[in-house]
Amino acid sequence: MGSAPGRFRGVAFWLILAGLVRLSDGDAAEAAGPWDPEQVEQLAGEACAEGRCETETEALLSAVLHSDTGEPQSHNLTETAKTYKVTCDRRNISATERVTVQILNASQDLMELLNANGTECSLVLFYTTWCQFSASLAPHFNALPRVFPSMQFLALDASQHSSLSTRFGTVAVPNILLFQGAKPMARFNQTDRTLETLSSFITNQTGFEASPDQAVLEEDRAGPLPAAPVKGIDWLFVFSVLFISGFTLYAILCSDSMRWLVPAPEHEHQD
Repeated sequence: MGSAPGRFRGVAFWLILAGLVRLSDGDAAEAAGPWDPEQVEQLAGEACAEGRCETETEALLSAVLHSDTGEPQSHNLTETAKTYKVTCDRRNISATERVTVQILNASQDLMELLNANGTECSLVLFYTTWCQFSASLAPHFNALPRVFPSMQFLALDASQHSSLSTRFGTVAVPNILLFQGAKPMARFNQTDRTLETLSSFITNQTGFEASPDQAVLEEDRAGPLPAAPVKGIDWLFVFSVLFISGFTLYAILCSDSMRWLVPAPEHEHQD
């Protein structure tokens, strides 16, 4: 059954229609007898279903309301479209060119490999050969050029490029920066450094879609970045320890608590 206002509107509609018919047909309409309200309600309610009776006028109004509410929804979808922080141009590479991570040696400058006037994007890794975390990251970083062939991937040893490390705020390794041209745009700050998280970082920053081949292969563990830490003498660490030790010893000897170890000079008294 429909709602009470709906039933009354239906009854009123049919009563008005009956009156018009009686006026036009005269006695023929009077011979037909009065309209039964229950019959009128039954006729008006034949189209009711699931407790909702909808007249033609209500259906038209409902269609208008639905069409009005549809426009803001599509407008909101347009407004919430994904925007990316970095707008990168894709690298032009040939079909036969094999993209890989380029490792800088001690004499190479990072700025020479980054196009300062271009809008191409590069991902730069600061690492050290003795760091276990850098070695764990290496296979995943080696796989990135295959997943994003339109980008450039560079790696440099932070111990050999101390000036660049200081310039870009590398206080710990591994450190990954996204460059547009020669300008750093974003830093990878997650502790879970995997191919999946690195791919998600690049896609969220640039909008580049990763290729379907998102697996670390055996060849990625072979290089170019070493997947095992290299044991050797870190001379920078050795010199740092010696400098700190020497400065600490000097500070202790110059403190007041150590002056009693040094005999004071004797003064001659004159009578």
